[in-house]
Amino acid sequence: MAKGGKEPKLTCWLLDTRSLWPGDKISQSASEALQLISPQERENVVRKYHIADAKMSLASALLKRLYIHKTLNVPWKEIRFGRKRDPKHGKPCALLADGKTPVPIEFNVSHQAGLVALVGCDSADVEVGVDIVCVNERNDYRLIDSEGFDGWVDVYAEIFSQEESWDMKYNVDTFQLLDGTEVTPEMLGRYDRCCARNQELVATLPNGERRKFSSDLLIDAKLRRFYTFWCYKEAYIKLDGEALLAKWIKELEFKGTRAPKAGTVARCSTHGVWGERVGDTEVWLKGKLLRDTRMEIQAFEEDYMISVAVKPSQDLPEVLTKFVGLHLEEDVMEVARKA
Repeated sequence: MAKGGKEPKLTCWLLDTRSLWPGDKISQSASEALQLISPQERENVVRKYHIADAKMSLASALLKRLYIHKTLNVPWKEIRFGRKRDPKHGKPCALLADGKTPVPIEFNVSHQAGLVALVGCDSADVEVGVDIVCVNERNDYRLIDSEGFDGWVDVYAEIFSQEESWDMKYNVDTFQLLDGTEVTPEMLGRYDRCCARNQELVATLPNGERRKFSSDLLIDAKLRRFYTFWCYKEAYIKLDGEALLAKWIKELEFKGTRAPKAGTVARCSTHGVWGERVGDTEVWLKGKLLRDTRMEIQAFEEDYMISVAVKPSQDLPEVLTKFVGLHLEEDVMEVARKA
């Protein structure tokens, strides 16, 4: 329990910027919102080359201010930011009026492919980290087709341990064929070792039927699993406040990892549909199980996954990824105008 006997409260927000601030110049489409952040933050936003990056940067700045204002009742314009421990590379934080002391709360922000997530805790005794990945955002297939999936995983040898790399290359979660038939690892036999696309594979169903399918489906499932490992690792590193180049990064391992089943994209609504939530992976560091650390990951729409890391976790809610979708005007702008 946090100091003072109060159980810490976890806040999880998600803001979708994909349809916000239309146009190709953020300075014009988001002029009011830009006035709600500091000159330094504003400069960082407007100098982004891609409008999508500018929108996510602006949304991140707004969410951080919104969380600090609502949690500590600090006037919006008085909110100041700094870094914990190391002034250059330390974890971002909000500062008290003296401009030096971190406020007694914890928060972390992540953005990817138009989505911005914030996770916060109203106790300085709890550390949090969050990361978003989008499985199909990058052109991964080009390298996979030339080097194989195993060669593609080897590109990240400085980040993942040998055990993790082997796990990603040769293990796979249950996935669906094009007709909806679920294929488990047991149905594949040694076809689970396949690391190439455009191959004909065979799955043996429980009734003995042999079903042929393209290895593209297997590689897609492995790719989704790779990004699950990546999302976990990023979230923990952000919890700790280190960069991806932390010296111990290869000694940070995730065991029992499974990719969450995808959700679906928005059809008639304005928000996508959440997929499966997975929270039973084990976190190991330097050969030791971190019993005070919890990780949870949830799928959003077809391609996104969001992971949350917390430490210590004993007084926090059972569900860590209980994200609330925010609306820019009602939940952010109206509050900021009155703050």
